[in-house]
Amino acid sequence: MFVSGQAHGAVSTSPNEKLNIACVGLGNQGQANLKLVDSQNIVALCDVDDDRTAMFGVKYPGARRFADFRVMLDNMGREIDAVVVTTPNHSHATIAVAAMKAGKHCYCEKPLAHSIHEVREMQRVSAEQNVVSQMGTQNHAGANYRRVVELIQSGAIGTVKKVHIWFGRPGGWRRFKHLVDRPTKETAVPKRLNWDLWIGPAQMQNFHPVYHPHDWHYWWDFGNGTLGNMACHYLDLVFWALKLQYATAVEAVGPPVHPDSTPVWLDCQWQFPKRHKLPAVDVVWHHGRGLPQPVRDLGVPPAGAGVLFVGEDGLLLADYNKRLLLPESQFRDFKSPEPTIVDSVGCHRREWFEACKGNGQALCDFDYAGPLTEAVLLGNIAYRVGGRIEWDSEHMMATNTNQVARHLRHDYRKGWKL
Repeated sequence: MFVSGQAHGAVSTSPNEKLNIACVGLGNQGQANLKLVDSQNIVALCDVDDDRTAMFGVKYPGARRFADFRVMLDNMGREIDAVVVTTPNHSHATIAVAAMKAGKHCYCEKPLAHSIHEVREMQRVSAEQNVVSQMGTQNHAGANYRRVVELIQSGAIGTVKKVHIWFGRPGGWRRFKHLVDRPTKETAVPKRLNWDLWIGPAQMQNFHPVYHPHDWHYWWDFGNGTLGNMACHYLDLVFWALKLQYATAVEAVGPPVHPDSTPVWLDCQWQFPKRHKLPAVDVVWHHGRGLPQPVRDLGVPPAGAGVLFVGEDGLLLADYNKRLLLPESQFRDFKSPEPTIVDSVGCHRREWFEACKGNGQALCDFDYAGPLTEAVLLGNIAYRVGGRIEWDSEHMMATNTNQVARHLRHDYRKGWKL
């Protein structure tokens, strides 16, 4: 039997019992997460938009509705076993840390947090509270990623010392493509929306549709740009296959840095050190300019997004659902290794809630997701400070510049804390 929420006396669960789950954040991804955990007991719905909680309250009439996660945890501490966090990046850590300190298992969307300090705190608290955690990198549960990892680790393309990742769409999924400067015109806050709670720990800004419900991704106050929105998905495959942890250096180039909004294109390169018998490796990220030229030069077929492992004996091109060994003529008679990574129990969210009950393991727990998210956040910091960062992960500091420290944590608005 696995006992959930011991700190506040939550009910215990056996492997065959259902968890009592609270979902915080019911926007697009929040709705997907809610649907994929509703085989359990949905006991609480929390969102700053009253229309959302009302809409899903009809489907889950037994769930209590809240706007403020703190009120939810105070009022339902004994009834909740686990919390799903699907909010904008800037509020991930405050919600997740509060839930874990209350003894609740936690599923949190990617990137794990908005700053490296928050990432480290989420790792620390999850270990301290001995809760089951999972970051929302859903493709980790897919069969294709597992087969790619097996190909790389079996030596199918030889030693890998370089990887290219790209997401070609200019500006990512930005909808307000014309808006780079912060809007100055005040817009009325919809009556259904608690804007103060949406802002949460960030510094107050006037409401505008460019922030909510979607394009918060592209403002430093609330999101981490296209790199933060998409890199965890693709970099996850590289971390898994090459057994990466903390980068030792990173540099990035993009358009002129804007104080408020994130870049529409970015090239970023991380250096990772030797790991056991594995050599050092360079990982390069490109977004916003289609198929990058270095990938074209290797003869790779057109693809809007992907991961290219460059091995001494060949190339492996992959995305969420496909994989291709190159050059194809060389691998025409290649026989894939026998699977060694067991298939998922169904989906990424199910892996998590089954692990909460003692059934299996959550493979993207915060110990794994922390270094992955940290690499992504370091890429943005390198872009913003405009130079190479030599990174000392043990002491969470740059050793070659004093410009990095101010980006490692955010000043919370009065009344908010981790």
